[in-house]
Amino acid sequence: MNPNPSTGKPATYEIQVQGRLDESWSNWFNGMTIASGGASGDSPVTTLTGVVADQAALRGILERIWNLNLTLLSVHRVEERAR
Repeated sequence: MNPNPSTGKPATYEIQVQGRLDESWSNWFNGMTIASGGASGDSPVTTLTGVVADQAALRGILERIWNLNLTLLSVHRVEERAR
């Protein structure tokens, strides 16, 4: 794991929130793929996956999650596989 990943380049993220969002929210979350499934306790979990331009864009997505009053479960930067 790289302790100092580049923060100025696009990266793929998986963000999990408690609750259910459908694909109609994709544009509001910068075109991220939205998949609902699984459960955390009695509540469904939604995973948002997609390329985020930089840390400022990631913060914007996290602020939208906050504004919707969704419970943030995890934010995971997906490492690119070596070619």
